[in-house]
Amino acid sequence: MSNPYAWATDLGPLHEHIWSQLTRGVHDRRAPARHPTLATVSPNGMPQARTVVLRAADKASATLTVYTDLQAAKVTALRATPFAALHVWDASAHLQTRIEAEATILSGAEVAEIWQRLPERARSAYSSGPAPGTAIVDSLAYTKTPDATAFAVLRLNIHTIDSLHLGPDHRRARFTRSDEWTGQWLVP
Repeated sequence: MSNPYAWATDLGPLHEHIWSQLTRGVHDRRAPARHPTLATVSPNGMPQARTVVLRAADKASATLTVYTDLQAAKVTALRATPFAALHVWDASAHLQTRIEAEATILSGAEVAEIWQRLPERARSAYSSGPAPGTAIVDSLAYTKTPDATAFAVLRLNIHTIDSLHLGPDHRRARFTRSDEWTGQWLVP
């Protein structure tokens, strides 16, 4: 009987599996990496976590891309502290992936080409209306008017990937940019 988790037994295949899952998350709406949790630290020091949509994953540059409204609290947080963490739980693979990254906020002319490729219905998430999180009197008491100037791209430059495989034998590894992603096993 073959081991369905053979990819988790060696550092190289584990690193490849993680990137395969991230890349799949960009294209497959049902993939666990499609909707990772992004964590930041608010300007007053409180942790903030929210679900985002993974838009790009580039292994060669070790970057991930997320779209956001320029008025969102996560942008304010990242302007104050440009570091973020992403969390992905893949239940079928029994794999937790935690990523530490430095975020760059791109907007305006830098993202105009991406804005042009967005479907019309998707553009309404980036609005000239009230900022996300603004208090309203009723659940639907808002209007979202698509606005290219409200659209931003978060480019996450990965520093560390920490993976925990909770299969029959628990295994944990850390991959860092500083060691050129060779990896190191850790006690789970």
